[in-house]
Amino acid sequence: MNDPCQAATFRFVGCSFDASSGEAQLRYAFDDGAELIERIVFPEAPTLDPARRAAFDAALKLLHLIAGVSYFKAGVPAQIRVEKYAIDRDTADLLDELYLQGLGEFAYQNKLDLRGKIRFPVGAENATAAVSCGLPRRSLVPIGGGKDSLVSVELLKKIGEPATAVWVGNSALIAACAQATGLPMLNIQRQIAPELFELNRQGAWNGHIPVTAINSAILVVAAILYGFDAIAFSNEHSASSATLEYDGQAINHQWSKSFTFERRLHTYLQSHVAADLDYFSLLRPLSELAVTKRFAHLTQYHALFSSCNRNFRILGTRPADRWCGQCPKCHFVFLALAPFCTKPQLVQIFGRNLLDDESQTAGFDALLEYRHHKPFECVGEGRESRAAMYTLSQRAEWREDAIVQRFTHEILPQLDVTALALAPLLQPAAEHLLPARLTAVLDASG
Repeated sequence: MNDPCQAATFRFVGCSFDASSGEAQLRYAFDDGAELIERIVFPEAPTLDPARRAAFDAALKLLHLIAGVSYFKAGVPAQIRVEKYAIDRDTADLLDELYLQGLGEFAYQNKLDLRGKIRFPVGAENATAAVSCGLPRRSLVPIGGGKDSLVSVELLKKIGEPATAVWVGNSALIAACAQATGLPMLNIQRQIAPELFELNRQGAWNGHIPVTAINSAILVVAAILYGFDAIAFSNEHSASSATLEYDGQAINHQWSKSFTFERRLHTYLQSHVAADLDYFSLLRPLSELAVTKRFAHLTQYHALFSSCNRNFRILGTRPADRWCGQCPKCHFVFLALAPFCTKPQLVQIFGRNLLDDESQTAGFDALLEYRHHKPFECVGEGRESRAAMYTLSQRAEWREDAIVQRFTHEILPQLDVTALALAPLLQPAAEHLLPARLTAVLDASG
């Protein structure tokens, strides 16, 4: 197999959809090498409504273009070629930004500078404005196995919004959470081209990609195919905060969960795919702490959920329990829930008290942004972690634990106590793209 790092061109070879099997095929290649074919299966795919044909074709092409980021990053060639169809300026601009920002962490970790080096070719006039497709009023709610999407589900239930729990892949943990919601379920399968893993083993460029953007594009296809007028993600406003600044560029591990990306894709979909399709995050007005406060009351999910990313690896080992207890996600969720759960509740969820384990000190320091930058993970802002830790330091049941004691004696004296209040971080922000019919969730979430 050719070395993608030596390739001059990355090719978007084409995409297709087999209505009989519900399988979409996305084809890519480096130079004139063998095709890399990704397969995505939409189960029991219905006959496509003719009124949605143009929207479906546009959604499939968008998925082809966005999912290509997984393969492009293996070689990062200087030239990008889109075959079989042409894209307009708006599409090229969206992709340029997505690939640059979504691969920001990848570039940082691999010591690459991608600025000015990602240029999608413009080969078409501006697209005709998208029209309404008559999509039925109902919401697709992506389930990730963690706390956020379960909070969204319960908020939608409170206001009586018709919704379906959807997830991509074959995680048994996510399936159990989806089943527990009591909502109708949709499980979409995604098979990454196996050759990509071989290229990685042979030394191709590898690293973080904007997975939420890929899943978003998959769900856009699903919304048009099955008939949903809303895709309700569960990204809180903390996701817009950069992980670090490097060489004049903000690097955000969660860029495709940020409000910037949400707004870009929302606008693009309504102008290029379907004017009556809403894409948004239901939890955008909330901080991570505000979400965990709400989740603390959803005890029916406490024995099922997990935010530990080691549970969701494509390849490699997974923890025997739902929580490895060692990764930044475990550290953050434990810390964020602690102000809102009793200590016995939290220890029962995790099987141990992470805040009374001195070996975890460096992990919690990174969350506090003490001598470290925030971890490259989907965790809250440093100010949220500091506020949560300060709150625990004031409570008898937590203040004697090793990590909390160290915070009190070593870190707290260096902080401005007036900036550590929990209450301001629990107030909703004004920034969101919720459609009018769903703004009632802001009242239901209080």
